[in-house]
Amino acid sequence: MQQIHDTINDWYLENARDLPWRRPGVSGWEVMVSEFMLQQTPVVRVLPVWEEWMRRWPRPQDLAAEPLSEALKAWGRLGYPRRAQRLHAAAVEITTEYNGEVPRTEAQLLALPGIGDYTAAAIACFAFGERTVVVDTNIRRVHARLFGGMALPEPSPRASEFARAREVQPDDDRTANLWNVSVMELGALVCTARSPKCGQCPVFEQCAWVAGGQPAPHYTPKGQAWKGTDRQVRGAIMAILREHEEAVPQQSFLADLAQESHAGYVALARLQSPLDQRERALAGLLKDGLAIAEDNGIRLPS
Repeated sequence: MQQIHDTINDWYLENARDLPWRRPGVSGWEVMVSEFMLQQTPVVRVLPVWEEWMRRWPRPQDLAAEPLSEALKAWGRLGYPRRAQRLHAAAVEITTEYNGEVPRTEAQLLALPGIGDYTAAAIACFAFGERTVVVDTNIRRVHARLFGGMALPEPSPRASEFARAREVQPDDDRTANLWNVSVMELGALVCTARSPKCGQCPVFEQCAWVAGGQPAPHYTPKGQAWKGTDRQVRGAIMAILREHEEAVPQQSFLADLAQESHAGYVALARLQSPLDQRERALAGLLKDGLAIAEDNGIRLPS
């Protein structure tokens, strides 16, 4: 294992992407915002939004001082806007409960809105150098191939995967933390889900999957649908709300969209979503607190 640890960590130090939330001196807040944004969103889409957030809200208290509507607007088209809602709520709690300082431990981080096991471990490790076991999709895939001989990890995380991640982690704390990000980067750049670049892999010769003849996946991965889904319609409605300071009449989302000339409504009309789907999408946004209804229409929450 020592050889594998050293090989992958050395590969990372030579090949890692220069991402701003990895640079020396980065704050816990900068790492935290990146981890929220990177959930189910590619780095290339996150970078410009993260940079704008850091320019505008370099500290948790800066975001906490703004209404939720501003966070939702600045989130733009990253998708899953509840992440922005929870990040804003976490900023408020950090400001009021931790004097504006992102907490260092997994236990404290887990108590914040929107933070689960992975995010808590990642922030504690990458921002504060705490020894944690970080397990994301990329790490699960590398472990499945390198140690398990499987083309892909199980569709849903299993306790056995977390146990293996603990078992293969280096003993030295500093090396263990480097290992977390190194394996993650290897999964993102080389040991990818589709068309892995095995010829570029630093542990090609130690890989159990390669040794076993690279067997096919034991299931067919199902991509997350987008086109025609309620989530797509919700996104189009949110885009309209972000562009309006004033409340938008509810009927404008439900009427004959062919009569509308505003770009946001044209985009919504292009989806050809039936009335019941638009009603359902709007009701979901209201239920989730991503929009509020007033006498004069629908608007982003304050």
